[in-house]
Amino acid sequence: MTDTSLRTPSISNADGTDRGRFFTPRRFITPLIVLVVLAVLFLWLSSIHLDSIEKRTLNIDYIVNRTREHLGLSIVASALVAILAIPTGIALSRTRSRVVRGIVLGVANVGQATPAIGVIILLAIVWQIGYTTALVALVIYSFLPVLRNTLIGLQQVDENVRESARGMGMTPNQVLFRVELPLAVPVILAGLRTSLVFAVGVATVATFINAGGLGDMIVNGLKLQRYPVLITGAVLVACIALLIDWVAGLAEDRLRPRGT
Repeated sequence: MTDTSLRTPSISNADGTDRGRFFTPRRFITPLIVLVVLAVLFLWLSSIHLDSIEKRTLNIDYIVNRTREHLGLSIVASALVAILAIPTGIALSRTRSRVVRGIVLGVANVGQATPAIGVIILLAIVWQIGYTTALVALVIYSFLPVLRNTLIGLQQVDENVRESARGMGMTPNQVLFRVELPLAVPVILAGLRTSLVFAVGVATVATFINAGGLGDMIVNGLKLQRYPVLITGAVLVACIALLIDWVAGLAEDRLRPRGT
């Protein structure tokens, strides 16, 4: 007799009903708000007089390049966090040593508790300035949510489900990959979503070590007292964070196993 509790939930949406619930009008509120905000920003910039300094910054080539740098730094950092934090969380869930678990979580907590600008400047002082240093700082700062959610997601799997899987002859690796991880997917994805939004926000301070990004616009606007430049940079960062959170939310719902 087959124990149906061990079947890995399907992540496909073969029926039209599930697909219809996924693409509801409510899900497109965030991109619509972002489009409205960007349209208002464009109309406002078009209605005011820009001096020569502002025109050199508020042009399509400069904005596209800074946005590409910002997104590249944020996405690469989040990918590295996923590669490093998920296996670490799996390893911690397998150890019975509270000391080891406490040390690893404590180090990860220090990385996030320290102000982002402090982490970046400290690394720049002891190492170097530039893209690589900013990338390492973002990984350190965004590591904890994925690590903690991976650990929590695996710990929340019912012990009876594990016992049933082992009773059916599954090896420890099969239990992990066929039972535990699929059931922990929603919690892990929530951590990845949080980490990605963190990375987008913190990437603005990468400009202080010459790593580029939209932080250049914000800092230049402050230093030169060019408020159109400052406002444009801040609005673009906020819109990117909202859009990335929205896309990550769609992916989280789409990849969530049915029934969880």
